[in-house]
Amino acid sequence: MIQQSVNAVVMIRPVRFYPNPETAGDNAFQREVTGTDAITLSSKAQAEFDQAVERLRAEDVTVHYFDDTPYPEKPDAVFPNNWFSTHHDGRIALYPMYSTARRAERRYDVIDDLRSYFCVSEVVDYSNYERQEKFLEGTGSLVLDHVNRIAFASLSQRTHPEMLQKFCDDFGYEVVTFQSRSQDGRPIYHTNVMMCVGSGFALVGLETIADLEERRAVQKRLEDSGKEVIALTSDQIANFAGNAIELHNFNGKLLVISARAAGALSDEQRTKIERHARLVQLSLPTIELAGGSARCMMATIHLPLL
Repeated sequence: MIQQSVNAVVMIRPVRFYPNPETAGDNAFQREVTGTDAITLSSKAQAEFDQAVERLRAEDVTVHYFDDTPYPEKPDAVFPNNWFSTHHDGRIALYPMYSTARRAERRYDVIDDLRSYFCVSEVVDYSNYERQEKFLEGTGSLVLDHVNRIAFASLSQRTHPEMLQKFCDDFGYEVVTFQSRSQDGRPIYHTNVMMCVGSGFALVGLETIADLEERRAVQKRLEDSGKEVIALTSDQIANFAGNAIELHNFNGKLLVISARAAGALSDEQRTKIERHARLVQLSLPTIELAGGSARCMMATIHLPLL
């Protein structure tokens, strides 16, 4: 049976972590760091990563853990959800990445390791579209409702409409596109920083969608698919409240979210969320400097078990 949430994720422990200068131009969530060297930043990010893995495992979530390879430097390797996604029919998709520094993150040894535990029927590789500068950055670009087969996507230079349609045709998803903007007016670079779809609810930064017709269409499609829509403000989106992921353990649903993001939620929003899932908070202040948060750190595993 297809489920929205999973109990297993892939996570990559960073070796050399720092905000990637190649992605700073369109990532309004990224911060420039001065006065701190990359070795110190990397050490802090590694500690946050280790604590996150420990916290997830304490919640009986299976973490398939890999160390990043040291060369070449890959400052965003801690965010593996952008280069691959897994699917219930056994397929794995590999994606074309905007930043040249990020393309080395694609690792076939990770795919081979998953074959030891899960049924992998096919690897669908879209990476050659990088040569045409047509990008689609995995479940950063795509927020997928797996049960209802809907792909929500905020268009940006990292989410090319042709690539989006090709993925949806290949994998059997209905496309819902829109445009969203961050507080400084730039297009939001990844859909998953302003939207999270769970089994029975959705967190979405509706006010970041300026076009009222698009805004109403997104809300209606979510509601028509049975989701309780919990609207987030632009300020909450800026604090990564949309960059969350629903997982589950034997006792029920979990919403994994950063401590910063959870602190930005109102009491009313927390109450609504907790009708569907228990909040699990991760402390990620260093990792969030790179413009991603809890959801970006996890590539969810939807593959059938061997």
